[in-house]
Amino acid sequence: MLSEGIHSLVDTGNQVLLLHGLKQASKPADKQFPFGHGKEIYFWSFIVAILIFSVGSGVSIYEGVHHILNPQQISDPTLSFFVLAFALLFEGAAWFFAFQEFTRGKGKWGYIDAVKRGKDPSMFVVLFEDSAAMLGLVIAFIGIAASYYTGNPIYDGLASVLIGLILGSTAIWLAYETKGLLIGESANPELVADIRQIIKQFTAVDNINELLTMHMGPDFVLVTINADFKDNLLVGELEKTIASIDLQIKQRCPPVKRVFIEAEALTPLSITSGS
Repeated sequence: MLSEGIHSLVDTGNQVLLLHGLKQASKPADKQFPFGHGKEIYFWSFIVAILIFSVGSGVSIYEGVHHILNPQQISDPTLSFFVLAFALLFEGAAWFFAFQEFTRGKGKWGYIDAVKRGKDPSMFVVLFEDSAAMLGLVIAFIGIAASYYTGNPIYDGLASVLIGLILGSTAIWLAYETKGLLIGESANPELVADIRQIIKQFTAVDNINELLTMHMGPDFVLVTINADFKDNLLVGELEKTIASIDLQIKQRCPPVKRVFIEAEALTPLSITSGS
């Protein structure tokens, strides 16, 4: 029960941190952060994973080992069963709403692909936190029941250790998923392919040397393009072509907010344009 109490407390704090991250991520760009604050949600999601591991998992495992080494017979668990039942009911309701939101946001992808490809950690962090919480409640119920009806209090300690391991595994997985986004993960291959196809439609472009993308936030993709343009283009035609490429990419790929295009093989000096 203590392990689940700590877990619930950590979960509550995590939701507050995620809300704070969402609020910070919505702040507009400024001189210090010219590309906006979108990565705030990645940072706070990573902090959530650390808290789950260090506080939730660490304390649960510690308490479980302590009860295994120093077992104490538990008294009538009726009240604990009622508390766990109500907790499971409320947690199940929260999980249901989180699952619905995740299902709406995943689009055509499968559930596993949606997690791997998703660029908004707030969508899956809550869902997996709630899933781990429900599993922990079930294990706590079984552990208390086994300890009481068998007269062996070690089961209670084992349940606490198992809850801690579940929280630790969840935390490590969440940290792994958010690490790439925090460092600077590229856009999904489908979006990159769409951008490449848009550029190829322009006859003024001879070749795409390099196409790089990076998520600056869940709905903010930065695109840099290095391309060879036809040598006989006038400067005015080049400017119009670059402006058209920029416009087409932003219109057909809404997550793309900034496009930088580097033109080569025009003159001995490269011409660079950004928008």
